[in-house]
Amino acid sequence: MTDLYESPLSGRYASRRMLALFSAKTRIVTWRKLWTELARVQYELGLPISKAQVQALEAHQEDIDFDMAAAREKEVRHDVMAHVYTYGQAAPEAAGIIHLGATSCYVTDNADLILYREGLRYIREDLLKTISALAGFAGRYKAVPTLGFTHYQPAQPVTVGKRATLWLQDLVSDVKELDETLDKIVFLGCRGATGTEASLAELFDGDEEKIDTLNRRLAERFGFAECFAVCGQTYPRKLDSRILNCLSSIAQSLSKMATDIRLLQHDKQLEEPFEAHQIGSSAMAYKRNPMRCERICSLARYLVADAQNAAMTASVQWLERTLDDSAGRRISLPEGFLCADAILRLAQNVAAGLRVNETVIRRNLRDYMPFIATENLMMAAVKKGGDRQALHEVIRVCSMEATARMKEEGICDLPERLAEQPEFGLSREEIDALLEPERYIGRCPEQVDRFLKSLQPLLQEAGMADAEITV
Repeated sequence: MTDLYESPLSGRYASRRMLALFSAKTRIVTWRKLWTELARVQYELGLPISKAQVQALEAHQEDIDFDMAAAREKEVRHDVMAHVYTYGQAAPEAAGIIHLGATSCYVTDNADLILYREGLRYIREDLLKTISALAGFAGRYKAVPTLGFTHYQPAQPVTVGKRATLWLQDLVSDVKELDETLDKIVFLGCRGATGTEASLAELFDGDEEKIDTLNRRLAERFGFAECFAVCGQTYPRKLDSRILNCLSSIAQSLSKMATDIRLLQHDKQLEEPFEAHQIGSSAMAYKRNPMRCERICSLARYLVADAQNAAMTASVQWLERTLDDSAGRRISLPEGFLCADAILRLAQNVAAGLRVNETVIRRNLRDYMPFIATENLMMAAVKKGGDRQALHEVIRVCSMEATARMKEEGICDLPERLAEQPEFGLSREEIDALLEPERYIGRCPEQVDRFLKSLQPLLQEAGMADAEITV
């Protein structure tokens, strides 16, 4: 602990891998790699840069004097030029050719594109692990009947596994959106102060083929297939909006899942993992609060709101460049990735350790099945010669009486009441046979099987190997 504020995302929630990706060191090392490759390609294309200078830059990519850079930035009020100076001090023989023909966004924006692409790849891995854990859960419980809810009121039965496929379907759509977003991340390249490549035209004496070759090689060496067709000084900030929207979508999906689990845990039907020595409440020692799912919901709200920052920034960029994007982007994009990372780690843990209390589920079904089955009971009575309208009235009266007793005494006696009505025409045994929950789940098991079969490519990619996640 320190006497300075630390973001809970870094100190409490996000993984070391994601924290390392968005660390100052990773960012500046990436800047230095961009400067090195720019110099290398310029050397290859015949500019007055020596091989030794390129090698010097390459040799000093990671020995960063952050104190020197901070002192220099305080003096010049420019972070990129502060690091140009610091890099030059580390590699003095190459100091004069660092950043040749480039503007600040060559390193800042291209580095962001590299980091965001890698961050999305991390997120995709964790998303697949969550999907894999949920798929296993859905398969195990595909035929276990449970009370369905509409408007949070008891409705027709579904199965525990079928309900999980609703969560899965949202997450699969998130994978598709993430893949589409990754496909849209292309390189900015070295494009100049207003995106015209004028500085490169000067360096290469107007040789357009060399300018195109330089940007093509830079893109390829950082793993990009192409550069943006046109740009201002920066890459289009619409991409930031798309990235954060993608992360927000994942948060929305997992918040819905976590909310469902919280509701079901209230009824003790499902329970998130709970360790042997975990404390649920400082005052009420008996409690088993759904703290992981509550945390997912809390972090999700932050991420959904955070995504609006990029949308607002993209909508107010002036002409070829304005700097009112910078401070917000430094916060909203990394924090968005850290938050999505934290949510997914929690979701993996919950999905891998979700407990189903089948006894409680069956008891709840038993209480409501007589009401849910009334139409089927009426049809069976009609088949035995009953009058549909008269039977409807019997059911209505008996249901009202049974409901009143449930509210007062907690006992459902609707089957007994119906069996006692001579005009209903069904014995208690016949009624009980029609109350088996499995008769009312429709095609739930088949729907789960079909859906999981459609997920096989994703599940194979995930390896179906879910290690326990500790959070």
